[in-house]
Order: sequence, then structure tokens, then C-alpha cells
Amino acid sequence: IHFYIQQGLVPEGRKTGRNMAYYGPEHLQRLRLVRRLQREQFLPLKAIRAIVEGEGAADGFTPPQRRLLADVKQRLASALGGDEARRELVPVAPLLVTHDVARGELRGLEQLGLLSIVDDPAGAQIPRDDVWVLEFWGGLRALGVLEALGLSVEDLATHEEAVTRMFEHEKRLLLPRALELPPARAAELVERALPLINTFVTRYHHALVRNFLAALG
Repeated sequence: IHFYIQQGLVPEGRKTGRNMAYYGPEHLQRLRLVRRLQREQFLPLKAIRAIVEGEGAADGFTPPQRRLLADVKQRLASALGGDEARRELVPVAPLLVTHDVARGELRGLEQLGLLSIVDDPAGAQIPRDDVWVLEFWGGLRALGVLEALGLSVEDLATHEEAVTRMFEHEKRLLLPRALELPPARAAELVERALPLINTFVTRYHHALVRNFLAALG
């Protein structure tokens, strides 16, 4: 329970001693909710925290809007990977060996919200949809980037925060407008525009590095 308290998912207990605390029914209820979301929805901790804090993505939507979003989600399942892609779990231990990722780094990636871990008596598992995160981090290690620059998982926080801010801005800007469109049209725009936006982010990042080096003379 201490891990979930540290992550802001469960409130702190009432201290009854230096190393003791009392946890009541509300703590047990919250803990069960968090574990259920982990095991059934395979959500990252950051997404779970938003839900338990009442900031879930569906909050504030009318029933018709929620039905429209559900329709759009279904239409985008093949393009973005639907719920089935999240529900397919793979053992994490072999992946850590294959990609040379330490268990402490795995937990750090989870805390950043970059992947979700499902604890199981047979061993921890992650959604197959999250394997790319371990491939990415292992790739940096294989190139020698982590050792040469002294980087750690915590250094990814800047990138995670930047991309999350960008997405939150897109959501505030575009979602109200998309809700005015027919579901088929909204899904079509997302499916076609998302690759272009991803390309823009990649190319612009590349351009910033290039321009920085060019300015050095």
C-alpha cells in the first residue's frame, strides 16, 4: 500500500506510531479500485490517478457526447489499437533480459506513466502494446547513450511532460469541435491527421537540433 500512497493513488493512513498507521474501509475501497483498473483496464498509474481524482476523460460529457466518443473509439480500434491490444499481456522478465532493462528502471517507467505493470503470482506482466517502451530504453543503452551521458529513467520526465501538455492542449482545442461532427467523420479525421501531426513533431524536433548546431557557426 505504501507504493500506491507514494503515487498519490491511495490517501495516507492515520499515524498510530512511528512505523505504524491505521487504514480504514476507505483505503481498502480505493486500493481495490486501483488494483481493478490495473488488472482489468491495464491503465498506467497516471491515468488511474486521474480517474480516482475525478479527472477522468469522460468527466463533464453529456450522455450523447459519451455515446459519440464510444462510437469514435470503436471506429478507431483498428487504427490506434483497441482494448484487445491492451488486454494482451506478456511476461516482463524475458523482456528485461532481452532489452537489458533493470527492474528498478521498469518501475521508474511505470511511475512516469509510460507503461503499466500487472503484478501476477506467476510474475509481472505488461500489455504487449507497452513493449515498445522497453525496446526504446534498451535501444538507448545498446547505443551507449545512457552510459556516455549519464542518463536515467527520471530524465524522460521532461519528454513525458512535454508530450502530455501537447496532448492536453489538443484535447481542449479539438475535442469540443470534434463532438459536433458525425462519428464517422471525426474518426476519419483523427486517423488521417494523427500520422501527419506525429511527423510534424518528429521533423520539427530534428530541425531544432539541426538549427542549434548550424547556429554554432
